[in-house]
Amino acid sequence: MKIDAHQHFWNLEQVAYPWLDPMFGPICRTIEPPELEPLLKAAGIDKTVIVQSMNSFADTHYMLEVAAAYDWVGAVVGWVPLNIPEIADKKLQEFTKNPYFKGVRHLIHEEKDPDWVVRDNVIEGLKVLASYGMTFDVVAVFPNHLKHVPTLAEKVPDLKMVIDHFAKPPIKDKQMGEWAEQFTAAAQYPNVFAKVSGLNTAADWETWIADDLKPYIDYALQTFGSHRLMFGSDWPVANLAGDYAKVWTETNKAIADNDKRDIDMILGGTAARFYGVK
Repeated sequence: MKIDAHQHFWNLEQVAYPWLDPMFGPICRTIEPPELEPLLKAAGIDKTVIVQSMNSFADTHYMLEVAAAYDWVGAVVGWVPLNIPEIADKKLQEFTKNPYFKGVRHLIHEEKDPDWVVRDNVIEGLKVLASYGMTFDVVAVFPNHLKHVPTLAEKVPDLKMVIDHFAKPPIKDKQMGEWAEQFTAAAQYPNVFAKVSGLNTAADWETWIADDLKPYIDYALQTFGSHRLMFGSDWPVANLAGDYAKVWTETNKAIADNDKRDIDMILGGTAARFYGVK
């Protein structure tokens, strides 16, 4: 089974997305399943994971409605207010009754405080999340958030986490340095995973190819292993630097010289296990 472990939808008439500015051009509009469906078929994708795009209950309800309507949706990563643990608990009681709801994400990179995710009240919220057996997508954008992943792993050891987009490494600058050190530190914890996603928008938007992504994916394979890596398109954000087909094709090229088992894990096996996609 091939799984796209990171894609989005948004309906601007139903949900507010203040971050979605006209400067984003082609993605600053309502984008829904009929637009993605043929792209999935062309790539041979069996299931997807819809990931939250706004810190709101409305966005989560919208995603769950979409999941119920399309059989190729395997999971939803929604939102609860982790900084208010008692409300997070109440909403998780509700959301976890839905079989598509598998985890939570918060747009931590939109918070003014770069240390928001390690505040005491947020840690308590993450402990509540872990008690439900739910996952946490970490929107770590280097250099502000990746360094906090080991702290989260130590303070909430029962929480399964996945670093979205490799925390946006400095691909455009063809550097690793401090990013690699922090990425390696995060990889030391077995409850931490990473998504091979969003790398095209960390590279040169106009000229990127598989060879630009490969050194970072190879490094992730060395540090995390394929059993903790999962492919995600980050569509439709991916359209800012290419399109679905290019992300899929170039990612496959970048991992082509690995064993079939490793390739299968990255392209579906890990996501199926992490999110419980069937």
